[in-house]
Amino acid sequence: MNPDFQLLAEQGAHFWGSDQVFTEDAWKSNFNLAMDAQPALTTLANSGIPQWLTTFIDPTIINVLFSPLKAAKIFGEVKKGDWLMQTALFPIVEYTGEVSSYGDFSENGRTGLNTDFPNRQSYLYQIIKEYGELEMERAGLAKIAWAAELDKASINILNRFQNNSYFFGIQGLQLYGGLNDPNLTASLAPATKAAGGTTWFVNGSPNATANEVYNDILAIYEQLVVQAGGVVELDMEQTMVLAMSPAVQVALDFTNTYGITTRDMLRKAFPNMRMETAVQYGVQTASNTPGIVAGNLVQLIAENAGGQDTAFCAFNEKLRTHKIVIAMSSYKQKATQGTWGTVIRQPYAIASMLGV
Repeated sequence: MNPDFQLLAEQGAHFWGSDQVFTEDAWKSNFNLAMDAQPALTTLANSGIPQWLTTFIDPTIINVLFSPLKAAKIFGEVKKGDWLMQTALFPIVEYTGEVSSYGDFSENGRTGLNTDFPNRQSYLYQIIKEYGELEMERAGLAKIAWAAELDKASINILNRFQNNSYFFGIQGLQLYGGLNDPNLTASLAPATKAAGGTTWFVNGSPNATANEVYNDILAIYEQLVVQAGGVVELDMEQTMVLAMSPAVQVALDFTNTYGITTRDMLRKAFPNMRMETAVQYGVQTASNTPGIVAGNLVQLIAENAGGQDTAFCAFNEKLRTHKIVIAMSSYKQKATQGTWGTVIRQPYAIASMLGV
């Protein structure tokens, strides 16, 4: 037995096999014989297995997220016509007439109507998905349902285009968005702030007080009331939408010296006002390409005026899938969607401020 193991045994520590010898005494000091027992390898040195055998693929698919589609939530959305229709007419009736002094035999005084038919054009657009048999089966090895994911991608791209058409329309057509309809009144400019400048933030830091932000929004409401000529009034029944970018909405949580936020003040003054956000209201940057070049926009929309809807997003085809075309070892399918943009029926019921 090795003297070290003997010493440990005397101290009560025993190791199994410490007294075993597995080689002849003549070999123990012969280095060459020991090397002969370990001949050179004819294969590459390796003590493992292929790495892919120990690789796990999570069956849960993680989808890349995009900015929410908010136009329909802000303006509302309806279907108008179908994909055959290229032009939509929206009849307007205006009451006319004049009165006259009464006389038993007088036939003066008359009433009449004036009609107009503003129109909007539709825009049809399409997307095509293509996939092959080998492509699908290889994706299946990674637990990805390739054809189903392509369906989701097609719908996502179509809806994102439609959402942008609701905000900005289609250039070259009589098809406008809720932010660039030519009938909208010019945007107000924000008031100068005590800290300097007119914006609510400077380099990401607050530049306005809660009261200053509230007063800017109050100025938008005053403009709306003035241009509506009394049709829109401040009362408990008036429902309104205050729309802005997600970054700018943070200003609604500015607090004044009494611990009251801008949001609290707005809820007290306008109990039926709902607040919505969309990135399209933000300033255009490299990371916010759908934004507005001139700066952050805040829009106040009275949802109805005189019992009539102020505006609505309109489509003529939400989704039309065409037949699947089968090739020798692949498939393709077209999907179609159509838009009228945002139809603003009462432009005087919308006011805005640019550059906050």
